[in-house]
Amino acid sequence: MSPSVQQAVEALREHFGTRLSTGAAHREQHGRGEAFAQAFPPDAVIWPENTGEVSLIMRTCHELRVPVIAYGAGTSLEGHVSAPRGGICLDMTRMDLVLAVHADDADCVVQPGVTREALNTFLRDTGLFFPVDPGANATLGGMISTRASGTTTVRYGTIAHNVLALEVVLANGDVVRCGSRARKSSAGYDLVRLMTGAEGTLGIITEATLRLHGQPEAVGSAVCSFGDLRGAVEAVIELIQSGAPLARIEFLDEVQVRACNLYSKMSLREEPTLFIEFHGTENSVKEQFERAREVVQSHGATGFDWAADEQRRSQLWRARHAAYFAALGLRPGCECVVADVCVPISGLAECVAAARREIDAAGLIAPIVGHVGDGNFHVLFLLKPGDTEERARMERVYDAMIEHAHRLDGTCTGEHGIGLGKRDKLVAEFGETVVALMRRLKEAWDPHDILNPGKVFQT
Repeated sequence: MSPSVQQAVEALREHFGTRLSTGAAHREQHGRGEAFAQAFPPDAVIWPENTGEVSLIMRTCHELRVPVIAYGAGTSLEGHVSAPRGGICLDMTRMDLVLAVHADDADCVVQPGVTREALNTFLRDTGLFFPVDPGANATLGGMISTRASGTTTVRYGTIAHNVLALEVVLANGDVVRCGSRARKSSAGYDLVRLMTGAEGTLGIITEATLRLHGQPEAVGSAVCSFGDLRGAVEAVIELIQSGAPLARIEFLDEVQVRACNLYSKMSLREEPTLFIEFHGTENSVKEQFERAREVVQSHGATGFDWAADEQRRSQLWRARHAAYFAALGLRPGCECVVADVCVPISGLAECVAAARREIDAAGLIAPIVGHVGDGNFHVLFLLKPGDTEERARMERVYDAMIEHAHRLDGTCTGEHGIGLGKRDKLVAEFGETVVALMRRLKEAWDPHDILNPGKVFQT
């Protein structure tokens, strides 16, 4: 622990007492996220309970030039919450209150430690829900910071479409509010969008106003399997281009289906598979189902099963949400690198098929899953720990995926963010001039580079 960090810890311990820990177990727990293998523990962990306490921490750390890293549920995938330069981790999970629900306006105000499942449990009797579903039960502050999306993006948009306003503590401890509860505004720079996806490098989110949506009258899900991957992906493209009002459309390749069958005790055909969900009235859901059946059968669907009851739907989506852990079961003890690219929908079939060919040619174990309704898919590379040759093969395949996405005017990350893992890919995507502009923004907001330093780009 450096002298400046030691001084900050001593100064803050007077206020936080047992809510400040320098114990090895707490530090190690907060040194990495879900799928980034290398851990960088902070020097100390603090659990603030309100905005004033976050402001106090930031003032102290700003004066002493001590790094600060915000931490939520720890489900991020690119090393966002690690502390490569040491410093203090702010565990925001005690700031977990739903502060207000404005049912007539379909919005709510929450603290950043509220998880998406906890919010929807709170809202269950209001007729409203928060739709953004990245799979993991992430905190809303973390979802905003990584510009998360997920299974329902095709209908309800990403987190960026569902954040109206933010309260943020800046690097020097100042508390600012940006945005409002109005549904639109032309007032000045859009600082809400700037903070959404900033990965904790510009400020610490302490409060968020979120857009809510009406719970649908009826929900219906379907599962369809295909003899080949291209048929499944081309069916998605036609469904999207036809204007079908899909709520979710998820893709699992045959390797991932096998993993889900083993892990979730299911009996799906081990073929490229789509999970589809519709929201609406009883009649509209039935009409959408029939329309989808025609489309998928025209692309060679070998099965199309309708799941109208809640139990069957829940089983299907639990299996999809558990896909990551199911994949890990294919190679016990492995390290998992979760690749994430997003391309225009017209290029999706080409990109997914190329990824599958390259994975198989490299002799890797790597299921493919995707939120294919918006062109976003993931490859879950399952690697033997310490096998540098296998990791090198993975890196070559991953690099080729990103290069292919860039050729199609896509992006190196649809929802995981940059963190430590994709800093060089950000330069490849935008070029040095744009990344230098991002650095200048960072310098203006955080002149001493204490907010999650080293993330997004080298500073």
